[in-house]
Amino acid sequence: MSHPLRDLVQEAFAPFGVLARATDQFSPRQGQTDMALAVADVVAYGGSLVVEAGTGVGKTFAYLVPALLSGERVLLSTATKALQDQLYARDLPRLVQALNLPIRLALLKGRASYLCTHRMEMARRDTSMPDRHTVHLLSRVETWSLSTRTGDLAELPGLDERSPLIPLITSNRENCLGSQCPKFKTCHVNAARREALGADVVVINHHLFFADMAVRETGMAELLPSVRVVIFDEAHQLNETGVNFLGHQLGTAQLLDVTRDMLATGLQLARGLADWQGVCATLERAARELRLVGGKRPGAVKLRWTGGAPEGIHPGVWEQSLQDVGAACVQALQALDTVSEIAPDFMRLHDRVGEIAKRVDAFLNPCAPDAVRWMDVSASQMRLMEAPLDIAQTVRERLMKQPSASSPDEGSEEPPPWYDEAESPSQAHDTDASPFDSAFPLRPVEDTRPRSWVFTSATLGDDPRLRWFTEPCGLESATILRVSSPFDYPAQASLYVPRDIVRPNDPEHSTQVATIASDAVRRLGGRTLVLTTTLRALRAIGDLMKRQLEGAGIEVLVQGEWPKRHLMERFREGAKAGDGGCVLVASATFWEGFDVPGDALQLVIIDKLPFPPPNDPLVEARSKRLEAQGRSPFNDYFVPEAVVALKQGAGRLIRTESDQGVLVLCDNRLVTTGYGRRLISALPPMRQLQTVQELAQSIDALSQHLISKAATTIF
Repeated sequence: MSHPLRDLVQEAFAPFGVLARATDQFSPRQGQTDMALAVADVVAYGGSLVVEAGTGVGKTFAYLVPALLSGERVLLSTATKALQDQLYARDLPRLVQALNLPIRLALLKGRASYLCTHRMEMARRDTSMPDRHTVHLLSRVETWSLSTRTGDLAELPGLDERSPLIPLITSNRENCLGSQCPKFKTCHVNAARREALGADVVVINHHLFFADMAVRETGMAELLPSVRVVIFDEAHQLNETGVNFLGHQLGTAQLLDVTRDMLATGLQLARGLADWQGVCATLERAARELRLVGGKRPGAVKLRWTGGAPEGIHPGVWEQSLQDVGAACVQALQALDTVSEIAPDFMRLHDRVGEIAKRVDAFLNPCAPDAVRWMDVSASQMRLMEAPLDIAQTVRERLMKQPSASSPDEGSEEPPPWYDEAESPSQAHDTDASPFDSAFPLRPVEDTRPRSWVFTSATLGDDPRLRWFTEPCGLESATILRVSSPFDYPAQASLYVPRDIVRPNDPEHSTQVATIASDAVRRLGGRTLVLTTTLRALRAIGDLMKRQLEGAGIEVLVQGEWPKRHLMERFREGAKAGDGGCVLVASATFWEGFDVPGDALQLVIIDKLPFPPPNDPLVEARSKRLEAQGRSPFNDYFVPEAVVALKQGAGRLIRTESDQGVLVLCDNRLVTTGYGRRLISALPPMRQLQTVQELAQSIDALSQHLISKAATTIF
């Protein structure tokens, strides 16, 4: 059934519509238009829509255009801060200008993204700075703080997210002083929240969304009730992000942080009024002894925790260590009680230590039903974790509940204490009258229409109902739409699976992968991404390729040697260098979000099928639940997980209509097993290469094409 918004969207995406007239890059695509019309329908009538939109569909414009034309308040959540910045600084302003709409935009991130000027001043007085470099970096931050309007640390070039300075100059829920902070009126976090409350479109990230659901503290509790349209891009990450926030955790790093803050604050503001050094030494010792109970660990591991203690740890010793932490917290609380009236810093410290004591008590008691416990432990720290198996119940009971105009389903009816109606958003795209103005509905005072939810990603499963995504997210009743990629994969890409490679569990597997990769890289001259499923394989393949390609004029980049941003920039630059190219060996986050269109990346090599680790406590618990339901954990969990991860990794290869490349999957289970054929069928329909000779010919053709292209450019 047609409605005004649907007609407007159809007009916008028409061959000679407003988008075609306003942007040179736009070209009509049927899949994009289909998705935009489906989004328009759910925005108009409410409900839930799940869209899997293949690479190249143009899903960003497909959901933004109907959302903007609707005149509704929109909350847009992405997977990462980098994607947030792209939407806020590039995509949204371009569309607002093209559509000529009077729309106000706001960007809202978590606390750790914003400078806290109060903590920056405390850091300057702190005598225990890690090193001279950190002190110099603090000086740069102080200079920048005088000119920044937003306080967003992403504005400051050269500041690595892993820098030890970050926790010293940012606040978190535990150490923020709130309205009692001396810098409250100029707080960057509060300014960002005020802008969000006054904006028409607010861009957030999944972490921020679920952090608020867990602790009701990020400003979302006031924002969400006023929003009718909620869109989750990169929605395939939603379940795992939510699971990490909806449980509870306790870490030794958290204990040491509060100890450091308590010692610094006590000595600065209340020296001599309590035995700060003694109290803090007791808490620090309890935290370090708790970590020692976990034993020596050369790398990060997850330990099952199904009984009274994590596996391999004596229950009595474990319980005593936790009780010691609790007793140290009680002692710290007693010291803080004596000085709580001196400064708000002490009251916040009291709240932080009290919260830790509660978590200690929770972990001394049995695990909640329908949840799983485990312990993350590394060489330096330990985290105690308890989480639900998925977010389905939370979505059904707390998100999809119909809002009531008289009593909002989330948050408070009163504005928060930091909200000032006199302040208007700073980025308001007010323009002349728009051709779409007449379509804007007046927002009724009492709007009882159901909220509209849109969930979209390039990869959400391999069955028509996208059960891999919808079941754990509680969206079984949502409308489903699958839009195929417009790319001509048989002409643009080839797939090769080496039949004679050893099985992935063979010790020689990484050696053979490195040899295949090095041979291909020599022919291609770089322009290669090698994706591994484990850090062990990452190191082995990276080291072998460095030795095998020594003297070949090709730089081998390995994840971990540089920050991710530096690796990505260097990889792109390598394709332009006249003396050779780059190969990047990476794992984890590089399976997605690594976008290198054009000739800079023409070969993607994946070491083996990305099944979830079977001994992971969360994976085990999910498998057992499926078994209890009479279902197959392998077919209903492990294979769908591998499908989604494999599609993400393979998606790095072809990013535009003109890209060409080869995908090499170094796991012969793809051609020897039934589930392997299911995995291949889930990939884009690439031309399949049968022999190593065909692989060599395809790579040579890529090289020859590049040479011809360069010659054409010169002449």
